[in-house]
Amino acid sequence: MDLAGTALRRPLPSLSYVLLIPLLWLTTSLAADSPGREARPNILLIVTDDQGWGDLSSHGNPYVQTPVLDGLRRAGATLERFFVQPVCAPTRAELLTGRYYLRTGVHGVTRGYERMRASEVTLAEVLQAHGYATGCFGKWHNGAQYPHHPNGQGFDEFVGFCGGHLNNYFSPLLEHNGVLIRADGYVADALTDHAIAFIRQNRDRPFFCYLPYNTPHSPFQVPDRFFGRYRQLGLDPTLATIYAMCANLDANIGRLLQTLRDLGLERRTLVIFLSDNGPNTRRYNGGMLGRKGSVDEGGVRVPCFMAWPGVIRPGTIVRRIASAIDVMPTVLDFAGIDPPAGVRLDGLSLRPLLEGTARHWPDRFLFQHWSGARVRPDRGAVRTERYRAVFRRGRWQLYDLVQDPSQTIDLAETKPDLLRRLREAYREWFHDVTTKGFDPIPVHLGHPGWDTVHLPAHEATLEPAGRGIRYVMRQGWANDWIAEWTDTNAYAWWPVRVVRGGTYEFALQYACSADDVGAKLAVRVGEKEITARLTRPFEARRVPSPDRVPRREVYERVWGQWTVGQLRLEPGTYRLELRALHIPGRSVGEIKAVIVRRVELP
Repeated sequence: MDLAGTALRRPLPSLSYVLLIPLLWLTTSLAADSPGREARPNILLIVTDDQGWGDLSSHGNPYVQTPVLDGLRRAGATLERFFVQPVCAPTRAELLTGRYYLRTGVHGVTRGYERMRASEVTLAEVLQAHGYATGCFGKWHNGAQYPHHPNGQGFDEFVGFCGGHLNNYFSPLLEHNGVLIRADGYVADALTDHAIAFIRQNRDRPFFCYLPYNTPHSPFQVPDRFFGRYRQLGLDPTLATIYAMCANLDANIGRLLQTLRDLGLERRTLVIFLSDNGPNTRRYNGGMLGRKGSVDEGGVRVPCFMAWPGVIRPGTIVRRIASAIDVMPTVLDFAGIDPPAGVRLDGLSLRPLLEGTARHWPDRFLFQHWSGARVRPDRGAVRTERYRAVFRRGRWQLYDLVQDPSQTIDLAETKPDLLRRLREAYREWFHDVTTKGFDPIPVHLGHPGWDTVHLPAHEATLEPAGRGIRYVMRQGWANDWIAEWTDTNAYAWWPVRVVRGGTYEFALQYACSADDVGAKLAVRVGEKEITARLTRPFEARRVPSPDRVPRREVYERVWGQWTVGQLRLEPGTYRLELRALHIPGRSVGEIKAVIVRRVELP
């Protein structure tokens, strides 16, 4: 069953894919006139997913070819030591808020832990309030339901997906402002098409175009014309696919820059490019220690280029340490917009460094952390201009990144005073950014215009943990589902907040074999309950997946839908529980999601 177009809003028209030969930004910047500084700049923020520092030809990679990004690097500023967090959702929260991710409520990448508090003020909200058209095209990963959804966080237009990854990259199901649409072609090409359409539609007003691509994140799928080029180099299928994905991204970024040139917008646009964390496999990364998920240099140092012809001098090198938390204050400074009142930003505006006007620049610490859903201080790092202190497995290590960029010599014993100072700074920082705690952030039900809400299985808490109910994959990553539900004492629950009282209908996305038909299920919201039996089997058909190598993620499937019933709910915060009251067969079956729809009764 193809779900595209089943929701209420009308999607953007399908755009045909046309691959333009990318022109290097450097050529454009040297030929154009000086910008008018009285106008606020357009902002094009490009983020790639799992592309490491070493995945560019200009960074010494002997295989991958990235001529467009190499040209962007020459045309503007290279931030030599730019740092993010070890995984994607935390980095995205920092980019959007200018604040360390633990302040925002984000503390994971799935199970709802990636959800950012709706009270956070995003860059998009500030720019939108100052007359910018705002569009997000790609992977959001900071909350799937309104108001945590991009449309609730300052974006007029959203085309993409809200989870941690897609299951298929060819003609995938995407969202357009809450409506499911079927993308045309390869995902990065389609996202670029939508971003280009947004830029063209808003050429006569300032715009913020946020393009968080989802490649080269797995699953490893890429068009033949890119894959063949790298397989011919003798690379294994995984590495050939990753480098082919990087080459595809490079070509699409070339299309974006060509669009700015065609519309005469290149000298009115600040272009920012970066990746969200280190590489997702062991591969060339400039000799740095660590990869995605690591707080070592290789897990958190990423490429970052910023170009604005006539404002940022070509070939500028920024050697001071910088971070994702600096993006929002930098953009607002260039746009002449004050930071939001009452909001504590952790980042600094990099404008003086980018324009070469910085007379005095503060020495500062940058902090990285990643302990997963259970927020603990025992896996973190502090970065100074020269040193990295790393805390893992109960002990601190200290490295001189100038003399020892591969982190081979631990200086913990030879520089105890320095390590003590960095250790104390980390302890104080961790206490500061976690003061709000990490109580579950509830999914909102009943917002006007968002009457239907999906509660994906991978956002549920399963109890008791590890017994009688589980996910297909242990981690419960995005797109996973509940399986092996064999115990009536086991159940799943989601935190919800009913913002508008009324009658709500509940349905399940499910699969069930004929042997397991008859399970009696209950949906409980607070003290209210509705029950139903699964009386119809449904085989969830797997969607063909053109993977180049075997995947770790679950495969996309087509699910059945079963209506449970209706409940009258009052405003308030509750636990929505899905329970099994009777299991006549081996198990309940498989549960993909609970769908909640506010209905108006006569």
